Amino acid sequence: MKEHIPVYDIQNFAAYKNDGILVSRFGYYAQQHQHLHSAHRHSFYHLVFFTKGTGKQQIDFRTFDVKPNLIYFMIPGQVHSWNFESEPDGYLINFSAAYFSSLLLKQEYLNKFSFFSGKPEEQVLTLEEAMSKKLISIFEDILKEGETDLSINDDLVRVLLLRLLIEVSRTTHLQDNKNLNPYSHTILRNFQQLIEQNYTKLRLPKQYAELLYITPNHLNSLCNDFLGTSAGKLIRDRIILEAKRLLINLNLRVAEIADKLNFEDQSYFVKFFKKYEGTTPDRFRKQYITTPYGTE
Repeated sequence: MKEHIPVYDIQNFAAYKNDGILVSRFGYYAQQHQHLHSAHRHSFYHLVFFTKGTGKQQIDFRTFDVKPNLIYFMIPGQVHSWNFESEPDGYLINFSAAYFSSLLLKQEYLNKFSFFSGKPEEQVLTLEEAMSKKLISIFEDILKEGETDLSINDDLVRVLLLRLLIEVSRTTHLQDNKNLNPYSHTILRNFQQLIEQNYTKLRLPKQYAELLYITPNHLNSLCNDFLGTSAGKLIRDRIILEAKRLLINLNLRVAEIADKLNFEDQSYFVKFFKKYEGTTPDRFRKQYITTPYGTE
């Protein structure tokens, strides 16, 4: 295990004729970047579609199988690692947060896709054969744009990537999106964004309800009805996730992590972590170091 978990920017990789995007066949990428098989973080959006290979991967401490016809998506900041059992191949696209901005004029457009929610269970999808063939055709068209000697048409690549995202989105059919009315969807999306911005400072549902101009009971009811969990648990889960991300950085002491997460002291942080994870921060750290694929 490395002393700290590295964070890679899109500039760390060879550009695909544009500093904001990298497109590659996955087998080549995996061989060229062996260091990426161990735990790391990205500052960019990242997706991989597997056409062959088996093994395991982790996204934010959740373990998933690697198999053909599987596609996964990641947002900036998530922790990721691979452990392949047989040689993988497929397609990979990395793109910066601002990549679509000149085409769509609003970066938050990506938030409409459930697989960019930051929730691992929504980010890993197994596709049917017909959809896999459709995506392979789109990936190949994008790669062709990078292989030509002509000046790349950036907008065409953006459109092809957007088409790929829309095609995958049509296959998800998540139940919460089926039954959620626009008003409730907006409130829950805004709540999740507020958590992301304020989880180190605001810990109580009533604080978020005030920002959303609704009652705490209304917020909690929406979360339970459509997300299957309480508002308080969503806040706690985000704090715990960041704690785990920081704990696998061995350069940080537990006291420093408690301070980064705005706990009063180390003791309070340890009690909080143990209450909701069933283990202490030190034990979690040791367990992850010795058995990184045994942590769910």
